[in-house]
Amino acid sequence: MKKRLLNFQQFPERMMVAMTANLKVGIVGGTGMVGQRFVQLLDQHPWFEVTSIAASSSSAGKTYEEAVQNRWKLSESIPQAVRQIVVQNAADVEKVASEVDFVFCAVDMNKDEIKALEEAYAKTGTPVVSNNSAHRWTPDVPMVVPELNPQHLDVIAAQRKRLGTSTGFIAVKPNCSIQSYVPMLHALLDFKPTKVLTSTYQAISGAGKNFTDWPEMLDNIIPYIGGEEEKSEQEPLRIWGHVADGQIVKASAPLISVQCIRVPVTDGHFATVAVSFENKPSKEAILERWQSFKGRPQELELPSAPKQFITYFEEDNRPQTKLDRDIEGGMGITAGRLREDTLFDYKFVGLSHNTLRGAAGGAVLIAELLKAEGYIQPK
Repeated sequence: MKKRLLNFQQFPERMMVAMTANLKVGIVGGTGMVGQRFVQLLDQHPWFEVTSIAASSSSAGKTYEEAVQNRWKLSESIPQAVRQIVVQNAADVEKVASEVDFVFCAVDMNKDEIKALEEAYAKTGTPVVSNNSAHRWTPDVPMVVPELNPQHLDVIAAQRKRLGTSTGFIAVKPNCSIQSYVPMLHALLDFKPTKVLTSTYQAISGAGKNFTDWPEMLDNIIPYIGGEEEKSEQEPLRIWGHVADGQIVKASAPLISVQCIRVPVTDGHFATVAVSFENKPSKEAILERWQSFKGRPQELELPSAPKQFITYFEEDNRPQTKLDRDIEGGMGITAGRLREDTLFDYKFVGLSHNTLRGAAGGAVLIAELLKAEGYIQPK
């Protein structure tokens, strides 16, 4: 099924928000699946222009087209604008940083190596918007879903002081799977959710694979994804935390229990959710909150922001992964089957596109927010 990606040329009013020339962007880790998605999403972006791509030493010196030959994983072709860009070595930090205003980072390295690499870029005065998990729990690094916790960007001032830079910093996006249910819970926080039981059914692209790479997933389910359950239980609490003394302090509630399962789906992470509240709302109140919820990206009309953040389906058989993962250019969240539960107050299902809203697209939206709020500027 062909993806209905956000076409920026369809939204000239959003393009008017950008009042300066396009920012020069580098993609560090640009040859992997998420890096490829960055390349695709930034093609004809109204604010950002890809001018540098960096990867491992094995890809360095090749044109981008040569570097991804036989391993381009997306159904859309490689954008013409980046085909002849010569890939640089991601370890040549000073050189890559000198050519860009900021970078996206999606490298395949161990966590300590990623932390060191991202901090090295930040210390050159280059903002880093990371798709990696390495810095999600660094106290002064904001982990952001732009509609949910934009106030966490306030911690960047403390991070800059620690790193010894006036312009560089690191901001990260959270785990892709939590975006299939956390936005719906976030819209209901003032009803004080106390317990959440969730199962996520996660697409194979979340592992950076397709069915050609991973034929064992055909007609199969794997009931374990390493590290996912801990991330899914703890990262929402950091998103719902607050900034104090130059760091993010995570929330203490609700209690969250999650099972994470790999399913034979190309794209789209699905969730089943049961939740109890201290102050139980009516079903009508929940649906109204979901329908009306807007965040800072919608207020600012950011280029990648969905106009309708949460879409609820009344049909019992929706949302469906194949039908609904691409809603709002893959940047919207969908929900369905809200009903009362015998053990919890309510249960519902949710869906998000894991490589768009959950990965590269979510990082692009973070960068748009950072630009709009003045954190990323031309060097």
